[in-house]
Amino acid sequence: MFRTSLIAAAIALAATPMMADDVTDTLSSAMQAYEDGDIDYAIEELDYAKQLLKAMGVERLENFLPAPLDGWEREVVASDMNAGMALLGGGVGAEAKYTKGDETFSVSIMADSPMIAMFGGMLSSAGLLGMRLERVGREKFLYDDGDLTGLIDNRILVQASGTDKQVMIDTLAQMDFKALEDFGD
Repeated sequence: MFRTSLIAAAIALAATPMMADDVTDTLSSAMQAYEDGDIDYAIEELDYAKQLLKAMGVERLENFLPAPLDGWEREVVASDMNAGMALLGGGVGAEAKYTKGDETFSVSIMADSPMIAMFGGMLSSAGLLGMRLERVGREKFLYDDGDLTGLIDNRILVQASGTDKQVMIDTLAQMDFKALEDFGD
């Protein structure tokens, strides 16, 4: 029985094409360095693999940035957000700038940072703090000093800043918040 299962697994493995990419190559290199006793290089390779995986997460997060409204243009911007998030305990982020003539605003998404959890308390007590809440679909966004800030699934911060509130609400309304909840799962 065991031998039959082992043969079936070997056949299935042989039939499945191996997918070599930078992450698996780097992890293999780390494993080889570890087996060779080169712990420092193994750590370097693991750190590099982590960077590659974070970059993949950023690319996936960028897909959630909303399309521009009619007459607006969107540019996904590379920012230093992810480097800053690393200093604050981790997480990933993505940002887009929207322009229409001289008008500009931005939408940013930050996910899985320990700092984000602290925002939940502020959102739940917004009324007590004298701040206004706005609805975007089924999500609540704090409107304060021209910024809209929402917390999705208690771990993903979405913020729009820089233009008329209704333009930002209409832009954010295009986001698939339900799918965003599944980010990283």
